[in-house]
Amino acid sequence: MPINFQQIYARIREIAAGAEETNRTLEERRALARNFLIAYANELDLLKKKVEAAVAVDTNLRCAVPFNEPLTASYPPPAPVPDVTVIAADGSQINPDRHASIQFSIINVGIIIMKLHSGQTPDICVETEMLYGDDLISNGNPISDGMVAMRRDISERMKLDEVSRDIQGQVVNLTDGTIELWGAKGDDPQAYADFVEKYLRVLTRLHARGVITAGYVEKPSADLVVRLLEIATADQDQIQRLREYQPLRGVSDRWLYGERENPLLPPGHRSAVFALQSGSAKRYKGPLSLHFFYLNVGTLGHPWPVRVEIPKWVAEDRKKLDLLHAVLIEQCNMMGSKPYPYLLHRAHETAVVRREEKDQIEQLLAMELRRVRAEIGDRSYKDSAKSLPGRSRSRK
Repeated sequence: MPINFQQIYARIREIAAGAEETNRTLEERRALARNFLIAYANELDLLKKKVEAAVAVDTNLRCAVPFNEPLTASYPPPAPVPDVTVIAADGSQINPDRHASIQFSIINVGIIIMKLHSGQTPDICVETEMLYGDDLISNGNPISDGMVAMRRDISERMKLDEVSRDIQGQVVNLTDGTIELWGAKGDDPQAYADFVEKYLRVLTRLHARGVITAGYVEKPSADLVVRLLEIATADQDQIQRLREYQPLRGVSDRWLYGERENPLLPPGHRSAVFALQSGSAKRYKGPLSLHFFYLNVGTLGHPWPVRVEIPKWVAEDRKKLDLLHAVLIEQCNMMGSKPYPYLLHRAHETAVVRREEKDQIEQLLAMELRRVRAEIGDRSYKDSAKSLPGRSRSRK
């Protein structure tokens, strides 16, 4: 049966009917957030103490923490530095399909290495890993899609560490997304802890070599700075029930820094640097501790704030911070009206696994297993039925 559009349309009308009131409330909260940001712009010590009090109540609190710059700070892009090598990594994966006749997984990582302004063509590297058999078992349980993604993330970071070892001069490493390993914590806590320890060793080596490391978060939806502002206004009783205290609900950091008519960040400018308070941040200590800033890679009339995550060794070194800032603006400008780091785009194109490639791998694996008379399972009847004429291809 098709979707019941009568029910959908009724719900759409209901949503539209309440939109005017919702917009009015949101505008009031946005104005309040701007006022709070200005009022507390230089109250860094007070804000740090308020966050400490809030963390004492909720250790999983996720918010921004002032570092060493006013909250309303805005820094223009520095001049490009010619002698720098940029390495971008991105990965993709094929998850195990329980409906398929053969269970396997593919992790594909693409690396692009480019010495800026050298005239040299970028170097391209692809590393592909197949998981099969015991590889698909994690601590006695079938590996989850989240854990496959975690393996992809750590593979990206390890490859960045590997290819940057012998490069002379300043190196900037870029990944798409956070530098904090994220997700899959509940799927397999022990495996997650092992991945984090391995990742911390990678970060330690990058720090020892002075490599600038950053994670680029496109169209961020977090309210890290907004949450800091809520904490700033909370009294002692409200601190005790902070999860219920959300006077700025609906306001995002992306709006705060990228409001179209009057953005806090002009094109090319970065915000103040903040430390990141989160439940897992305690694993990242000293020079590895997590920080971030916002960067407007958009244009006049069309701001486009992104979040850039960095470790402390980059955050506290102004030369490294400025170099990263300049590289990101230059990379985004290469993509024209839809700004995004060019080399990250290239790394994604390199890493993506197409459906026909997945099918070809499955066929090759089946042929080889049949050749050695290994047991091959059957495709699920449910999945087979979905392939009948007129059937949907959706899966559960």
